[in-house]
Amino acid sequence: MTNTLKQGLSKVPEIVLGFWIIKILATTLGETGGDAVTMSMHLGYAAGTVIFAVIFVVAVIGQMRAVRFNPLLYWLTIVATTTLGTTMADFADRSLGIGYAGGATILGLLLAASLAVWRWTEGSVSVDRVATPRTETFYWITILFSQTLGTALGDWMADSNGLGFGGGAVVFGTAIILIAVAYYFTRISHVVLFWAAFILSRPLGATVGDLLDKPLAQGGFELSRTGASVVLIGAMLVLIAALPQRAGPHPAQQRIS
Repeated sequence: MTNTLKQGLSKVPEIVLGFWIIKILATTLGETGGDAVTMSMHLGYAAGTVIFAVIFVVAVIGQMRAVRFNPLLYWLTIVATTTLGTTMADFADRSLGIGYAGGATILGLLLAASLAVWRWTEGSVSVDRVATPRTETFYWITILFSQTLGTALGDWMADSNGLGFGGGAVVFGTAIILIAVAYYFTRISHVVLFWAAFILSRPLGATVGDLLDKPLAQGGFELSRTGASVVLIGAMLVLIAALPQRAGPHPAQQRIS
C-alpha cells in the first residue's frame, strides 16, 4: 500500500502548530457565534441548542461518511461542536440553574467517562487511531463534551473568580504554554498532553470570545457578536487554505512497510 493511500485512510488532521491556531479560532467562534444566535437574535439557549444540535448531527454524519480527510468538513464539524457546546453549557448553567461549578463538574465526569469507555473499548484514546466508525464516534462525542466543559470552565473562571475575561484568557493561555513545554521537555504521555491542551483551548476561546463581545462595563470590548463571528470565520478560511492541512498518521502505517 502506498503512503498516499495510507495517509488518505485517516480523516482527522495531523497535529501541528497550524492545527492549534485554527482550533483556538474555532473555539472563539463557538462563543461569539453561539451568543449571537442565543442572545443577539434573542432565540434563547434552548432554541440555540436545538439549532446547533441539528448542525452538529449533520456535520458528524458527513464527516463519518467521507472517504478521506476534508479540511473544510472537519473544521465545520469542530465549529459545530464548539457552538453547540456553548449553548448547551449556557442552557445548563443559566436556564436550568445548575451553575458554573455544577455544570463543570457534571461535564467533567461525562468527559472522563467518555475517555474511559473509549480507552477500555479501543485500547487507546490517541487521535492517531481514529480510523473506524466506532472510534470516530468516540472521537466526536469526546470532543463535544470537552467543548461544552470548556465553555463552563471559561465562564466560571471569568465570572465567579474575579479574574474577568482578560484574566481568564491569560490563565488558560499560560496553561496551554506549559503543556507545550511539557510536550517537548518531559516524558509525560503525548496523548494525555494532547487532550489536556484540546480541553483547555476551549475555555481559552470562551474567554477571548467573551472579551470581544461583552459590554465595556463587564470588562469586554463590546464588539458586535455577529461582526466578530464573521471576522473569525474569514480568518479560519484563510488559515485553512494557507496552512498545511493533511491527514494525520493512520494506525495501518505502523504495520505496513
